[in-house]
Amino acid sequence: MRILVTGAAGFVGSHVVDLAVAEGHDVVGLDALLPQAHGAGLPVWSRTHRPVVGDVRDAALLDRLLRDVDAVCHQAAMVGHGLDPSDAPAYTSHNDHGTAVLLAAMHRAGVTRLVLASSMVVYGEGTYRCAAHGVVRPAPRRPADLAAGRYDPSCPACHRPLTPALVPEDAPLDPRSTYAATKLAQEHLAAAWARQTGGGVWALRYHNVYGPRMPRDTPYAGVASIFRSALAAGRAPRLLEDGRQRRDFVHVTDVARANLLALTAPAPEGLVPVNVCSGEPHTVGELATTLAAAMGGPAPLVVGGARAADVRHVVADPRRAAGLLGYTARVGFAEGVAAFARDPLREPAAVPAGGPSPAAPSEPAVAAEPSALPA
Repeated sequence: MRILVTGAAGFVGSHVVDLAVAEGHDVVGLDALLPQAHGAGLPVWSRTHRPVVGDVRDAALLDRLLRDVDAVCHQAAMVGHGLDPSDAPAYTSHNDHGTAVLLAAMHRAGVTRLVLASSMVVYGEGTYRCAAHGVVRPAPRRPADLAAGRYDPSCPACHRPLTPALVPEDAPLDPRSTYAATKLAQEHLAAAWARQTGGGVWALRYHNVYGPRMPRDTPYAGVASIFRSALAAGRAPRLLEDGRQRRDFVHVTDVARANLLALTAPAPEGLVPVNVCSGEPHTVGELATTLAAAMGGPAPLVVGGARAADVRHVVADPRRAAGLLGYTARVGFAEGVAAFARDPLREPAAVPAGGPSPAAPSEPAVAAEPSALPA
């Protein structure tokens, strides 16, 4: 199979490319090398694959790259909560406009198979049960409650404490950050494209991905990377709220395997969302404690407080992935976190003073010029 992988030098994308090539697929890679994800240009693990350095918003470039392609694996995106609302134009441009340009190019090329990197952030809060009212959508967490250390959401009907449950793919969607809103918009754009073209989309809703090649020392990094950077500097990981927020931490090699399963599975009708998770929920505090022990660093420090876009508990239901794709995670939490203490990470990323924008590569790479593109 000939596969176009966008974000091919990124955290998840580079692992997808490695696995696809190892399984005998012909991969065309594309990456803009955004500075908030990359340090000094093309990372060493991507140099063998020589991805094209270019922008997914470049329609003419996509028209050339999509020749004879059988499927697209769309990983390219700005990630993370963002710094503040001034990030919104960059998020929507890269994530939503970029996806729209890609979908239009796929239509022109007659490519009808898409695997889309989505995210658990589209859910907002997870699923909760009330002893009196069953499954409910929790009331918003009030600033006064957060300030008083009351972090768990309550029932909107009776205000009793709620019990978190597994989040299925048909749960209500309620994005809480600019990034989350753009990921949901990507799903809507892809679903509209599928209805109009007869294409099929697997929207893989990644939960908290960690592992080798994570970006580090950047405000856009994931929590595992932030904790590791603190420990490497001899500082205690700082836990917001009480550290008991529940998440599903899934290893990047499992996420890459889910992508290959989706690329080679029968194409769905329309868009089908699928949780990609470990099926092994843990608290953020457990992550920090396990990583601190593996690195011989100081114990985590609970500092309280909460960010406006944060949610309390999001724990995935893994059954659809197992049933439709044959995917179950292989890397356990203790094993994966212990390895993460030593895993190679990216060079420190940089966010330019003028805001996020594509960086010029400083390592040898394939330039986005016609003579360098696949025939």
